[in-house]
Amino acid sequence: MPEEKEKVEQAVQKTPAKTKKRGSNRIARWFREMRSELKKVVWPTPKQIVNNTFVALTVMVAAAIVIWAIDQAGAQIFQAVRLLGGK
Repeated sequence: MPEEKEKVEQAVQKTPAKTKKRGSNRIARWFREMRSELKKVVWPTPKQIVNNTFVALTVMVAAAIVIWAIDQAGAQIFQAVRLLGGK
């Protein structure tokens, strides 16, 4: 048992402590890798951006109209039920 304890203590002493410099190397490497990956991205053309923006706005307006119509129908139904109830 004492021999094992000594081996563990020696291993702990040989292991270098992590420093801030090591962490900064990780961050720098992460940024380098990110930059490398961003170079591989196929960016849309200005025409594609305009087209995609138009499609997104059209879908949003259509969804707003559908939600408004459902809300109005629900309000009308609620009002009719309230009037039939006599209150």
